[in-house]
Parts: sequence; structure tokens; C-alpha cells
Amino acid sequence: MHEKQKSFYSSREAADLLGVAVSTVQLWTNNGSLSAWVTDGGHRRITRKSVDQILKRQHDVSNRVIKKKHLSVVVVEDNEQQLRLYKKQLLSWPVDIDLVTAKDGYEGLVKIGNIIPDIIITDLKMPNMNGFQMVRALQVMPELQGSLIIVITGLREDEVQEEGGLPESVYLFTKPVSFTKLQELMCQRLEVESM
Repeated sequence: MHEKQKSFYSSREAADLLGVAVSTVQLWTNNGSLSAWVTDGGHRRITRKSVDQILKRQHDVSNRVIKKKHLSVVVVEDNEQQLRLYKKQLLSWPVDIDLVTAKDGYEGLVKIGNIIPDIIITDLKMPNMNGFQMVRALQVMPELQGSLIIVITGLREDEVQEEGGLPESVYLFTKPVSFTKLQELMCQRLEVESM
């Protein structure tokens, strides 16, 4: 007789299945990306269906990414731990990624200018030259018109606006980032390029 499949997961089980941190699962349940409820004992239970939907999206995205053989990415981030997380996630995707990193806007501008990458991922709060200044400098470089710029920040949207906002062509994500959503966005970009 077959064992009946569980209709829910604990936060730890969902995190392990999705390849993310427990804190990310908690954030996704709070923002509605995952359906969940809390037991009388205070434990979070995530529905199997919502986990399966994200797993299917990850699988679909991975299959689409395989079509493109090569991608150049520059990540500008001053936090070492965050940088390691980007490297681990990006280099695990089923596509050949040339990944270059920089620790502030100045270093980022130099490396971006040398490479002219497909995708630029940057933080906003950094020493020396911050992400706002760097993105504004990138906007006036005609050779980067084809590059996708993604900002990932701990700032709230109203705080971003207080600093003058970002150009409409820039994609904004708040930390902790959903790597599934990041991967989907990058895949959409690849599909446009390969048409």
C-alpha cells in the first residue's frame, strides 16, 4: 500500500525542497508567494500545492535557460556573504555564466565598461560610489542599452524614491531576493535575445 503524500511541509522542509533559506520561506509566506497557516503550537505549515507550483516554475525556467549557452553577468555588492550567495545561486543554474563581481560603484563601472555584460545586478547602499550613482552613470552609456540592469536592495520603495528613484528600465527587487523570480526575469531576457 502506498504511503499517502503529505499535503503540507514545515518551513525547513519547504526551504530544503526549494533550495532557499528558512527566512526566505517565511518571507514568501508573509508576502503570499507561498500559501501557509500557523498551527496552534505556533509552527508554520506550507501547502504542498504552493511549493509544487514554485518547483514547477523553477523547472520550467531551468529548461528555458538551457537554450542559451552563454551569459555574462556583473554583480556589484559590498557584502561578502551576499556576494557568496549570488555566486552559489547563479553558478548553479544550467547555463554557462561568466560571473564578475565588484565591491562598489567605481569598481562596478570599470568592470562593466570592460565587459559590456548581458546582465548587471547591483545593490544601492555601498561605499565610495553607491548604486544610485552607478546606475545613473550606466544610463548614459550607449553601449549598455542592451544590458539588463537589476537592483537588489534592503531599502523600501519609498526610501528608493527619497534618493531620487531609479530609471524605468531598471528592475527593482527587495532583499532577501527570490532567486526564482530573478531567474525568471533573466530567462525572459534570454528569450528576447534569442528571437
